[in-house]
Amino acid sequence: MVAPIPGAARSVRERLESTLTPLEALRTLRSDAHPFALSGTWLGGGAILGSEPLHVVAGPGGADPFDTLDARTALEASADVGAMPHVGGGWVGYLGYRAGHLVEDLPHGPSRPRPLPDWWLAWHDHVIRFDPDSGWWFEALWTEERAEALAARRMLLAERLASASPPPHPVGCSEFVATPGPAAHRAAVRRTIDLIEAGDIYQANVCRRLDATLEGDALDLFVAGASVLDPPYAAFLDLGHGRAVVSLSPEQFLRREHDRVTTRPIKGTRRRSGDADADASARAELLASAKERAENVMIVDLMRNDLGRVCIPGSVEVPELFTIEAHPGLWHLASEVTGRLRPDVGDGGLLRAAFPPGSVTGAPKVRSMEVISEVEATGREVYTGCIGMASPVAGAEWNVGIRSFEVDGPAVWLGVGGGIVAESDPQAELDECRAKAAPLIEAIGARMADEPVADTTGAPPTNVGA
Repeated sequence: MVAPIPGAARSVRERLESTLTPLEALRTLRSDAHPFALSGTWLGGGAILGSEPLHVVAGPGGADPFDTLDARTALEASADVGAMPHVGGGWVGYLGYRAGHLVEDLPHGPSRPRPLPDWWLAWHDHVIRFDPDSGWWFEALWTEERAEALAARRMLLAERLASASPPPHPVGCSEFVATPGPAAHRAAVRRTIDLIEAGDIYQANVCRRLDATLEGDALDLFVAGASVLDPPYAAFLDLGHGRAVVSLSPEQFLRREHDRVTTRPIKGTRRRSGDADADASARAELLASAKERAENVMIVDLMRNDLGRVCIPGSVEVPELFTIEAHPGLWHLASEVTGRLRPDVGDGGLLRAAFPPGSVTGAPKVRSMEVISEVEATGREVYTGCIGMASPVAGAEWNVGIRSFEVDGPAVWLGVGGGIVAESDPQAELDECRAKAAPLIEAIGARMADEPVADTTGAPPTNVGA
């Protein structure tokens, strides 16, 4: 059963006076239930913060997340908003990788050391939003039933933003230790290459997991990482009970604005060292790499197919192919696919057609996910799912749940991986995992445990049906 949401609402917004940055403002929500933050380029840019949701649905066992997102909220015309960009409120949360089991019949996969909910969505009828041009706003999906409560929240949040930000709490992590070890990861890559050469798949994303112990609060972990890296799709979700998601993702999964849908898959990586000549050479090498371009175009074709299931026939296009993007410590190769959503398809239907993201599964998608369940050592949680927001006012946007720390009490972990194609080199893929993890772990003031160059302790995992 889908959680109840208002049948009709009026979107309103009111200016708030504050000199706080979004990360400072997030600390004012620490004592509330389920604080969240989206910062970067979400839904037009700036930052969206909130807390105290009216409803939470989580799985397995809770309402179907796709059906939940398809439940529409009627909006009345509002003179309070006019043509100004706004968000109002909506569903905020994630669909973890295992939500893919709702879409396809997949193997159970490897063991999960610290299971998190397969999906988690919270309904917020109000948010505070920072617009880089005009400052802070209180925005709400206003109903008469909630008018008194929303007025009280507006006053409370205005008082908090007008005050000094509470100081940060100390936060730190122990060394991050990878599972599987280097030899086992190289063996998993070789096994995947064997399946590609046998014609079983074209590409699969093979990952490792880095675990550490967290000392402090996940909210401060997010502030530390986001303040250094400033990624375009940063997200913080407090799930309650000591669980949280700290996403520092560079990658857009899906954006819906009215009926226009965009996806921007990233495939292809080179290191950036800060040395101008070396970085220019790495950039040119990435752009010229037949392997990286093949990896990218396979996922572009997959995403074209996914969007084609729910978009108006003939509307799916590729306006950008092989664009170089600079991210902390890395060059990435990105492309863009767009389409016009059919009028009978909602946000849940769009997600169902494209989930999980093709850039972190492979091609063909279902078979690559079967291979992932065979060769990876641990089960994925939020990692390689999606995190974001669906608003009846502003549309929807979801990131690819990569470069994300996941927290369960004192346990914190980070998934890293890469797309494997026929030309992949197992050692280079291992090096790429470490290159992707390094800027994230350094940003929070931690380090990766040293690994032997030749680790003979691991064998390729076999997890089908485990």
